[in-house]
Amino acid sequence: MGRGKKDPTWMYNLFFVLHVLMVAEAQIVYSITEESSPGTVVGNLAKDLQLDIQELGKRHFQISGPNEKYFDVNIKTGALLVKDRIDREELCARKAKCSLEVEAIVKSPLNLYRFEVKIVDINDNTPSFRIPEIDLNVSESAFSGEKIALPKAFDADVGVYSVKAYKLSHNEHFALDVQNGGDPTVSVEMTLQKPLDREKQSLIKLTLTATDGGKPAKSGTLLINVNVCTTQR
Repeated sequence: MGRGKKDPTWMYNLFFVLHVLMVAEAQIVYSITEESSPGTVVGNLAKDLQLDIQELGKRHFQISGPNEKYFDVNIKTGALLVKDRIDREELCARKAKCSLEVEAIVKSPLNLYRFEVKIVDINDNTPSFRIPEIDLNVSESAFSGEKIALPKAFDADVGVYSVKAYKLSHNEHFALDVQNGGDPTVSVEMTLQKPLDREKQSLIKLTLTATDGGKPAKSGTLLINVNVCTTQR
């Protein structure tokens, strides 16, 4: 190629790259509850982006990026739709806030838009204990006020739908002591209130119930078998 000639290809490539880099950081934030059915309308994305609905098909309006599996657009109405199952716990574990950064593109000219979809938790998990039943050996010589640590329940939901309360079944020997440090609970213990007597009762069966903050609340139970042991003389 002669020094006086210039290849116009590089100018075209530069023009294309500049178009791609014209990313519109739209201040659009939607909210959708997790587990919403496919086809659920999240919002009218085309309207919020101020796009001409009549040209959406011609401009190949579509969702792109790493989170495109969860959403789709209706090119006839401009609506943003849920496309696939959205599980908040799977996406964000126990984080207090959960959102997806989503991208949409249109062509002719090429523009890329980014917006946020907040995933709202629902009460879709039940409190549960690691094992359904435990055996505890407690000496009949144990003093009143002695504390016995109990397992804590786990709930995959966060915030108001996490474990909020514990209850011990009615009995004359033990009372429940729960130390709260916010979310989650710090410790769960039962305190001996009345001395034990193996000759009168060698086995005490109790039930520990954990409930979440849902309305209605969901709950899980733990069976506790207290074996009263003989005092060694």
